[in-house]
Amino acid sequence: MTICQRKAFGTNFSFALLNFIQRIIKKYQDMKGTINVKTENIFPVIKKFLYSDHEIFLREIVSNAVDATQKLKTLASLGEFKGELGDLTIDVKIDKDQKTLSVIDRGIGMSKDEVEKYITQIAFSGAEEFVEKYKGKSELEANGLIGHFGLGFFSSFMVSDLVEIKTKTFKDAPAVHWSCDGSTEYSIEETEKAERGTEIIMHIDEESAEFLEEHRIVSLLEKYCKFMPIAIRCGEETDWEDSETEKDEEGKPKRVEVKKDRIINNTSPLWKQKPSELKDEDYNKFFHELYPMNFDEPLFHIHLNVDYPFNLTGVLYFPKVKKNIDPHRDKIQLYCNQVFVTDSVEGVVPEYMMLLRGVLDSPDIPLNVSRSYLQADGNVKKISSHISKKVAEKLEQMYKNDKDEFIKKWDDLSIFIKYGMISDEKFYDRMSKVCQFKNTEGNYFTFEEYKAKIEAIQTDKNKKVVYLYANNTDEQFSYIKAAKDKGYDVLLMDGILDNHFIQTLEHKFTDAKFARIDSETIEKLIEKDEVIPSKLSAEETEKIKTLVEAIVDKIKFTVQPESLEQNAKPLTITQNEFMRRMKEMAEMGGGGMASFYGEMPEHYNLVVNVNHPIISQILGESDTEKQTQSLSQLKDLALLGQGLLKGEALDNFISRSIEIIK
Repeated sequence: MTICQRKAFGTNFSFALLNFIQRIIKKYQDMKGTINVKTENIFPVIKKFLYSDHEIFLREIVSNAVDATQKLKTLASLGEFKGELGDLTIDVKIDKDQKTLSVIDRGIGMSKDEVEKYITQIAFSGAEEFVEKYKGKSELEANGLIGHFGLGFFSSFMVSDLVEIKTKTFKDAPAVHWSCDGSTEYSIEETEKAERGTEIIMHIDEESAEFLEEHRIVSLLEKYCKFMPIAIRCGEETDWEDSETEKDEEGKPKRVEVKKDRIINNTSPLWKQKPSELKDEDYNKFFHELYPMNFDEPLFHIHLNVDYPFNLTGVLYFPKVKKNIDPHRDKIQLYCNQVFVTDSVEGVVPEYMMLLRGVLDSPDIPLNVSRSYLQADGNVKKISSHISKKVAEKLEQMYKNDKDEFIKKWDDLSIFIKYGMISDEKFYDRMSKVCQFKNTEGNYFTFEEYKAKIEAIQTDKNKKVVYLYANNTDEQFSYIKAAKDKGYDVLLMDGILDNHFIQTLEHKFTDAKFARIDSETIEKLIEKDEVIPSKLSAEETEKIKTLVEAIVDKIKFTVQPESLEQNAKPLTITQNEFMRRMKEMAEMGGGGMASFYGEMPEHYNLVVNVNHPIISQILGESDTEKQTQSLSQLKDLALLGQGLLKGEALDNFISRSIEIIK
């Protein structure tokens, strides 16, 4: 009986238990129908400890049936089996009255000697070897070992108090009936069976009664067996078809309810087909087959087909990503020879590509796909690099073949590309030629194109090219307008990764810096050699500073008099670029300095334009109360412009504005 290697269980063994199992599994006898152990047999141990997830038993049994059927097809192709293959569909049947769940195949079957060998000898010796191999291993490492030792069949004892095998080999030999109730004894005898193949009959125990419900079995089959290469049948389903005999009032064929066999799986999934024979609509259809609750069309796909130096097939999709990303939904699915293994593919797929969707199928990926285990696996590292390379090649090809179409998709693609550029040096190097800047006017530029656009006017006195950016065009409208009035261009950097992306760009771009449009006054954002003289004396400047300080929270605000152009706003609120970035990255889970600054209270600069006429007017006001009212109004207007005026302060502002209008 062939057992495909696959992740099948999680264990909670203690070393004491392992030693105990070693003592009780001494040897076996294959002809007398008993297992020669000194105490309890291996089945309760298997049932309780070898598998953490009981539902996995169905995958194991069905996979064995698939393996047996494929072996027969192989023998037929080699001329070693000359009979008729016939219907090779695997049947999964439930008998609630008898409390049995059966898996029936029409594969190679087994003779009595083969049952003795594969069920009694290999499996029991495999159990003993498993214990030896497990010793000293972590639980996660042990999870991938079961497939090596032929223990898949015994997963049936997790849910059964009696298991029967009825089997007939394709060779000229009598059929065999084997049964065991989990005790030290089993029975094996010749029997009558019309067809070749094997029937596994599981007498479901009381604790596992859920596996006698058709909807539960169907859901497990759809989860684990959806793309197995041999058709799997379970029960019936209802469909509607045009009647051949009945007509409606208009003389058209009536739609009638029809019962038909429920075929669980697609035996020829898209990733096993030739890309040259497929169209975009085929890929889109398969995407929705994988993720029926995702109604958006994928942006594009990548068909993987590698046979050296590792085996890998699959299809990966770039889906449309919403602002509220749910990393736990619609994950990449990992298969081993079309058998579902897991959707936890950390290590197989580069972390920055975990937002991709689709299928990977490889016999070369360890089925124990824990991060720690995968880090040391050479094949997995090669596969991960290959996937990254193929994604980069696809994006480069898209840009080269149709730049306009690439730009149309940029807003959806950007999160993938930016994440990759942040995480992977090689990916950055390849994507830096196609990555797009988007400005506040909705125009797109490559890095080179944008630098050529701005460097003549946005280079400061220190010879640094200043990249101005906004993250909210509505809230920062006045700041953007002030920049445009000076002939500057402003980037729109409103993505969830843009703070981290800016850090990467500042590291990569020599003689350049990024500044959010509201981090300083426009004169300070891009400092030039020319100096704007102050219209106030030193004493007047200090006086206006004192007056403003009297109406603000000094812990939250630093009052900063500056000589600006007289048409600039009288009071402006800015926030230090470095501090703000650190706090925003801390909110996204950044550690180190980001975490430290993230704990600090919000702090702003309140810039007073000493050259604005209204400032001179307020200084000349003899009525102290009116002076305070005017400054309070200007301060609140500045706060309102930054969305910082709330609660009682907003209410006071509204009341004061009404009084001024009167």
